[in-house]
Amino acid sequence: MASRTSPTVRRRRLASEMRRLRKEAGKTREEAARFADIAPATVSRIEAATHAPKVADIMALCRFYGLDDERAEVLVTLARQSRQRGWWHQYSGSIPEWFEVYVGLEEEAAEILTYESEAVPGLLQAEEYINSMLLADIQQPTKEEIDRQVSLRKKRQERLTSDDAPKLWAVLNEAVLRRTVGPPETMKEQLDHLIRLSRLNHINIVVLPYSAGAHPSMEGPCNVLRFPEPADPDVVYLQYRRGSIYLEDPSDVNAYVDLFDHLRSRALGPNESRILMEQVAAELS
Repeated sequence: MASRTSPTVRRRRLASEMRRLRKEAGKTREEAARFADIAPATVSRIEAATHAPKVADIMALCRFYGLDDERAEVLVTLARQSRQRGWWHQYSGSIPEWFEVYVGLEEEAAEILTYESEAVPGLLQAEEYINSMLLADIQQPTKEEIDRQVSLRKKRQERLTSDDAPKLWAVLNEAVLRRTVGPPETMKEQLDHLIRLSRLNHINIVVLPYSAGAHPSMEGPCNVLRFPEPADPDVVYLQYRRGSIYLEDPSDVNAYVDLFDHLRSRALGPNESRILMEQVAAELS
């Protein structure tokens, strides 16, 4: 199995460790910053995973917290890895910074749980569907912007067929199938694509039918990312038009996992979902 090293995930793990070490040492951010000769704001950014720290700063903080050489080297290695540039950075400027963070987390996730109420999730979108989605925005993108967005989405999708592909559970509201995005042939192609993907062993696509009535996620979509290492806790990702929210508190994550399980129990089974997708595709023909 291939090994992935996402700098975003490493920075997040390093942040968690540095927060824990400072608290165990009974030190304030100001005390740590003074010893390491850095600004208190830099310590805050390191602990919030919003800053790719300098190796020298991590070494100094490790000395301040009394770590031995072996434990310090583990954190220094994380710091080096967190400063590497992921493949998605080549798309900087074409995607918001807050979404770059999500792509970095997605790159190393072992399991992805996603609920979508209106559109096919990006990882499952066919190329013409992507184009039609982008052209439906209020601000019309240029041809170059569309090409870069499509390229990014297709690059993300490569993980689904890689040696270390994540397990994916997608619950789609029936509206996702019924809303024709682009011309009918584009939507039919998209439905056929979903059907093909749903036959892969590590991908489960189920439909929450209209007949399920009211449900607990009517406020919109949500995503849960789970990671292979215990040191990397699960995270919930919620997106809105101008940004996103990341929830990492175990109680928040558990609440969304329970929510997803409820949606999954109300949805059609995998076979029944494929039959419905085939029916909708036939109607478009």
